[in-house]
Amino acid sequence: MSQDTSSRMPAVFFGHGSPMNALEDNQYTAAWEQLGRSLAARKPKAILAISAHWYTRGTAVTAMAMPKTIHDFGGFPQALFDVQYPAKGDPELAVQIAELLAPVPVHLDHAWGLDHGTWSVLIKAFPHADVPVIQLSIDGTKPAQFHFELGQKLAVLREQGVLIIGSGDVVHNLRMMSWDKNAPAPDWAVRFNDTIRASLLNNDVQQVVSYEDLGQDAALSVPTAEHFLPLLYVIGCQHDDEKISIAVDGIEGGTISMLTAVVGALT
Repeated sequence: MSQDTSSRMPAVFFGHGSPMNALEDNQYTAAWEQLGRSLAARKPKAILAISAHWYTRGTAVTAMAMPKTIHDFGGFPQALFDVQYPAKGDPELAVQIAELLAPVPVHLDHAWGLDHGTWSVLIKAFPHADVPVIQLSIDGTKPAQFHFELGQKLAVLREQGVLIIGSGDVVHNLRMMSWDKNAPAPDWAVRFNDTIRASLLNNDVQQVVSYEDLGQDAALSVPTAEHFLPLLYVIGCQHDDEKISIAVDGIEGGTISMLTAVVGALT
């Protein structure tokens, strides 16, 4: 798909890592802040977020006027639970998304809100919470191709000033993670992250969608799919005339990839 790019918003996949990034300053949050400054200059009308942490049976979209801030984690300092991200919702956009994704049934949800996959990155990129935000859930019963195709259906929103973001991690294996942030990454994590990164830069979309074909490296890097699938929505809404760039990359705790990728031009 190739169209006039003058009003097209970029799309971004954030490797969000630990929710503590909402409070910390590091190379990743600095990159998110820089992305936010560039994106704010484009004045997005709204943000559509696909977060690893709203993993459902069926597809839903938040449709309330004022989504709550969800603290969907445990064992972190009280300061993290005190964080609020008071962005407005966009019920009209939610209805439009339900129509765009037909015949896939989309539930207009009034119970969820903004989980930490969304607000922990947006609090750095859009700290004033002055852009409406809605979330689209990830149907965990569907294969990778399904999620990529939903991204293709959502691409038209970028022409309307909607910033589409995915939030997850290319490599996400909590069971094998080290609490030492500087722990070396195992070979399988490095290989998988490097392969996905190279595929993004080379516009080899099918390799990314078919990530499970990477065998044991994929099985260890993506033991469950929810953190990888948001990436497929972002590359699904890529246009034929666009490239993908990498805003920041790295592996924390040995097994958590922080790769952040941008579809399209920021300026």
